Amino acid sequence: MHPILSRPHRLLWYVLAWIIAGILLAWALVAVHSVVWHSALFFALPTVLLYGFILTSSYYVCLSLPIRQRTAVRVVAVFGSASLLISVLWVMLCIFWSNIIGDATGHPGNVLLDRHLTILLFVAAVLAYLVSLLAHDVFIAFENIRSAERQQIASQLQARDAELQMLRSQINPHFLFNSLNSISALTSINAAAARDMAIELGSFYRKTLALSEQTQISLGEEVELCQYFLAIEKIRFGEKLQVSWAIDPATLTAQVPAMFMQPLIENAIKHGICNLSDGGVVQIKSVVENGWLHIAISNPVEPESPSAIGTATGLKNFKARIHNLYPEKSRISWYKAHNNFYLDMIIPFEPAVAGSRNE
Repeated sequence: MHPILSRPHRLLWYVLAWIIAGILLAWALVAVHSVVWHSALFFALPTVLLYGFILTSSYYVCLSLPIRQRTAVRVVAVFGSASLLISVLWVMLCIFWSNIIGDATGHPGNVLLDRHLTILLFVAAVLAYLVSLLAHDVFIAFENIRSAERQQIASQLQARDAELQMLRSQINPHFLFNSLNSISALTSINAAAARDMAIELGSFYRKTLALSEQTQISLGEEVELCQYFLAIEKIRFGEKLQVSWAIDPATLTAQVPAMFMQPLIENAIKHGICNLSDGGVVQIKSVVENGWLHIAISNPVEPESPSAIGTATGLKNFKARIHNLYPEKSRISWYKAHNNFYLDMIIPFEPAVAGSRNE
């Protein structure tokens, strides 16, 4: 539908503009031809309003000749013929309406379209139609640009979602593979522990089933998931693995990427605790400062161990995932100092809405 006719407020302003144009034409008739006001208005208002609606046809003329299909000959032929044809028809209607008014009043001279005024109206009609074609052409061009931008944004979102799914597909199975390997190792050493670990693994995946397809969950839910994971790892490492939680209660409602903390804790265990004969403490902290959520995870590492960080592939994947979720609004860094490995993460603090989950 025509962009003006489809919007009531636009249609109202459009009609008001042409009413003003009709009044101006009536004033010209009164001033130049000494026509009485009521006859001039009776002639000018209907004809000008009619032409205002006729001009909307230029929108469809522009649509019928897309820019990519245009040549100079086609533009002149289509736009020129449309302008001339519409203007001739409108002038003929003006003459017809003038005669009706003259016959009805019994004073044909009240509204007299002489040769000069007829030519003037025709020229004005042609120019108005050409201007309307140009205006609609510009409008269509802007609409095409906005449509292309919307498609580009949609494509970027689809690409981002695809990348996120790829990154998550690399992260999520990692824990399962390691857990199954641990269960396999425990079966020959401690069958009871292997059984307990299998039960804990089942509980963990039951808990994550409803959340695994979500982009974000609350930090409280994320902490609960990590506690299930650590319960599994505790069976494997025993007292060698200790965990220190320092979670600010104010951060528990923060929206965070689903299952973002588990691979970080797993990394701390694999490249830190696992390589230490006496084990160590994995420290997990969260705090809110000036509208930003700060997450810090640290663990001891073997000073001379080349696997203290590993290849950092998992960390790089994690960083890419976070940067996709928070473009230009996140900061992630990691470093080794004083026989400890530190990871710091800062993202916007966005409290989760009670009773809702982002999918």
